[in-house]
Amino acid sequence: MSTVRLHRFVMPTLLPSRRLIAAALALLSLAGACSKKQEQRGRPAVPVLVARVKKAAVPYTIEANGVVIPYQTSTVASQVEGIIQRVGFQEGQDVVKGQVMFEIDARPYRAQHQLALANLARSRATADNALREAQRYEALAQQDYVTREQAEQQRAIAASSAASVAADQAAVSAARFNLDNTTIRAPISGRTGALLVREGNLVHASGSTPLVVINQISPILVRFAIPSTQLPLLQRYGTVGGLVVSATPNSGGEPGADAAAGPIGLSVGGGDPAQGAAGAGQGGGPPSGGGPPSGAGRSAPATASLIPLAQAENGSLSFIDNAVDTTTGTVLLKASFPNPNKRLWVGEFVATRLELFVEHNALVVPTPAVVTGQQGTYVYVVTDSMTAQQRPVRVERTAGELAVIASGLRDGEQVVTDGQARLTPNAKVVLNTPQGAPAGRQGGGRRPGGGAGRGGASP
Repeated sequence: MSTVRLHRFVMPTLLPSRRLIAAALALLSLAGACSKKQEQRGRPAVPVLVARVKKAAVPYTIEANGVVIPYQTSTVASQVEGIIQRVGFQEGQDVVKGQVMFEIDARPYRAQHQLALANLARSRATADNALREAQRYEALAQQDYVTREQAEQQRAIAASSAASVAADQAAVSAARFNLDNTTIRAPISGRTGALLVREGNLVHASGSTPLVVINQISPILVRFAIPSTQLPLLQRYGTVGGLVVSATPNSGGEPGADAAAGPIGLSVGGGDPAQGAAGAGQGGGPPSGGGPPSGAGRSAPATASLIPLAQAENGSLSFIDNAVDTTTGTVLLKASFPNPNKRLWVGEFVATRLELFVEHNALVVPTPAVVTGQQGTYVYVVTDSMTAQQRPVRVERTAGELAVIASGLRDGEQVVTDGQARLTPNAKVVLNTPQGAPAGRQGGGRRPGGGAGRGGASP
């Protein structure tokens, strides 16, 4: 009986306590939500750079590393033995086909040629006499004044003399060939390399050391390889016509330095050191900045180092290998370049770009706008309420500084290109300028310290 009474007494007291706990939890969650909303409202807007999604014509290119090779090369060697008497060019000079390059002592070969001519004249005289004797004996044999055997013997002597004439003619041709080869001419047009054998040296016809090497560098070829997975596209668009190929020498300098440096050559930060004293003597004043003039007698130091400039050369695809390299899984290609200014050099490494086709009306955004996360690629889209909305996108390919978007964006939308690291979904943003000031407030902004600053006030 006591147990039953306890049960009736406890139950009414437990039910109100559970209700109180549930109400307290609801109040706590409501308070947390309110605090989060207040915290989100209290956060300052994040300054970002934006760009609009647009449609553009984007070329489909394949980039690869290549090596410059000569259009054709010739190793000049001697076909006769003798002493080099004259070199008719300067090493590193451009030569044309047929130009005299070396002259070898021709006196022994001239004597051999004259001897062969004399032997030929003697053989011809003997052959003429033998032919007349054979004709006379043939007539006498018909009248039975000589035997048929004597007539046949004279006919054989005439044939032997004719063969001697042919042999001496061949000897004259060989002697003339050796005499002509004492003058070595350029077999192709191109640029000569280092002179390997100089005047006064003895050269041999079977010598292993060449005299000089000539490379044709205008036009010139660039050899490069692309993945075999691109072969179907290459076969499809390569038959339409000569595909455009660009080659950029690997200068090793700063990428942004080339565009601002000006013409092809070497960009020197300061003036020529030899012009320091000359400028003072010619009345040259100090620079407009008000700095002191360079002192006479000592050169002005250069303010920057030499920067090698590199510009792309345009050519066309000229060769596709007939097999895939099974070791590397690539296909060998060659492109021909006019190279009129000799910017491409044999053996130089270049960055090549093969353009297969142009995709018109492609939806593009700047490449920095695309962020790669754990769930894939996404961008931040700035809405009309100036909030950053995270949106997943699918990138078809990249072309230089542009990313071609396959899905996820529409033409005309604004995407964040800088400042994504400080963004969260639905965060407030303020449009910034490339110079660092908010849009519309770039002019008279002040830094947090109170001084006037060019960057504008922070948001």
